[in-house]
Amino acid sequence: MKTYDFIVVGSGISGLSFALRAAQHGTVAIVTKREASSTNTAWAQGGIACVQSADDTFDQHVADTLDAGAGLCPEPVVRKIVSEGPEAINELIEWGVEFDKKKTESGEKKIALGREGGHTKRRILHHKDTTGREIETKLLAEARETENIDFLEHHFAIDLITTAKLALASPPRCVGIYALNEETGEVLTLRSDRVLLCTGGSGRVYLYTTNPDVATGDGVAIAWRAGCEIANMEFVQFHPTCLYHHELKSFLITEAMRGEGAELIDKNGRRFMTEYDPRGSLAPRDIVARAIDREIKKTGGPCVFLDITHKPAEFIKSRFPNIYETCLKVDIDITKQPIPVVPAAHYQCGGVATDVNGATSLPGLWAVGEVACTGLHGANRLASNSLLEGVVVSGLALEDCLEKIPVSSERESLNLPEWESGNVTDVDELVVIYHNWDEIRRLMWDYVSIVRTTKRLQRAATRLHNLQREVQEFYWNFRVTSELLELRNLVEMATLIVDSAARRKESRGLHYTLDYPERDDVRWKVDTVLKR
Repeated sequence: MKTYDFIVVGSGISGLSFALRAAQHGTVAIVTKREASSTNTAWAQGGIACVQSADDTFDQHVADTLDAGAGLCPEPVVRKIVSEGPEAINELIEWGVEFDKKKTESGEKKIALGREGGHTKRRILHHKDTTGREIETKLLAEARETENIDFLEHHFAIDLITTAKLALASPPRCVGIYALNEETGEVLTLRSDRVLLCTGGSGRVYLYTTNPDVATGDGVAIAWRAGCEIANMEFVQFHPTCLYHHELKSFLITEAMRGEGAELIDKNGRRFMTEYDPRGSLAPRDIVARAIDREIKKTGGPCVFLDITHKPAEFIKSRFPNIYETCLKVDIDITKQPIPVVPAAHYQCGGVATDVNGATSLPGLWAVGEVACTGLHGANRLASNSLLEGVVVSGLALEDCLEKIPVSSERESLNLPEWESGNVTDVDELVVIYHNWDEIRRLMWDYVSIVRTTKRLQRAATRLHNLQREVQEFYWNFRVTSELLELRNLVEMATLIVDSAARRKESRGLHYTLDYPERDDVRWKVDTVLKR
């Protein structure tokens, strides 16, 4: 058994910023199932939303967030996170993060601010079109140089260890985790009174997604199995503009491009977005994604197009160098040609239910970032609020940790049992795991994506019920591997999404059902909370 003052599961902006602060108070283990750099954060393109200019205010940022969230954002939570933003940005800069700057008329250099859908002001800090990679790289470098931080890379968090599972008389609380060393096959017992989940989202539960391979919903699944409350899983955000190309199936075209004037058009060059919303291509993501879905179904075409060719070529190349170079590799010159795009699963607005400090319903466990549901995103996330939430709430979570469970020189004596594999064998046919994985992703895309119906949700639930039994049998009969653990978590995530969607008898934000197409603020202006 290895003991730490803090255990952080995940190594994106939430986990790294928490660890850097927590290391000043005690020992920290960062547990991550791949290399520490393999995170959702590293894939973020657009930027981080924060009030910075004189003509912007916290009130306006709060109002934009509430509007996008379709009535489900608690205003005190939104205001707290938005108002803490500038201080968190300063911390990122102190850790070495560089944001793009521009010269003012007086010759002074100031941070350049972009604009994205749903924002009424320019407030997006960015580093070209690879903001997430810049943040991940700089925070990771800082963490590797910081004393008190241990990196346990290629270690897969299997389950939380709780006093309830240990049948202890004390009130239920989290006291550690079991983690699989993927290189040796050994399962480690890690002990701490302060465990933080920062595992990101679950985009890989869908067939088409902008997420990296690591996004399999691990944090929500292990929290659910430990008895935590899970909220608002029906609200899955589909990014409107994922590149449509057979060679690059998960490449995101940032919303910042529309913020700089790009327009959505059909194959004939018609700008169709004003037919759906007066804000046109800068409407919130739920509206844009549904509009594109409708246009594709109406015309029978495979995609729509994003056109920025009316902007100067040099501006496009300097502002969006990664997108320009990536598209050029597949013979699309975005300075001369519209970009073929389709919606794809992008962001999980629900998650482990927490307060604004990241505290879950299980004492000793906190969750921050996409894995958590503070309420900031409501029924639809406002663009670029996610990185803001991660860096702000991780700081609040540390304060909450230290207040509730102060770090003392003497830790509570509690010996945790080692992992028991029992009478199991090695997985004999990986093809079965891959087949189940593929079946889950296809049925979620066909039945539980942008537009839903009660019948589709019922069909999905029936198939998932059978898959759950099969996967559970696999889990108990075979030695755990990362592939098996991801499949176990994926089927758990899919079921939570379907169950949550089936309960909401209205259309709101990212949840749109043909059977209940109207929003109902009388009966359904409430969170969907599931508890095992």
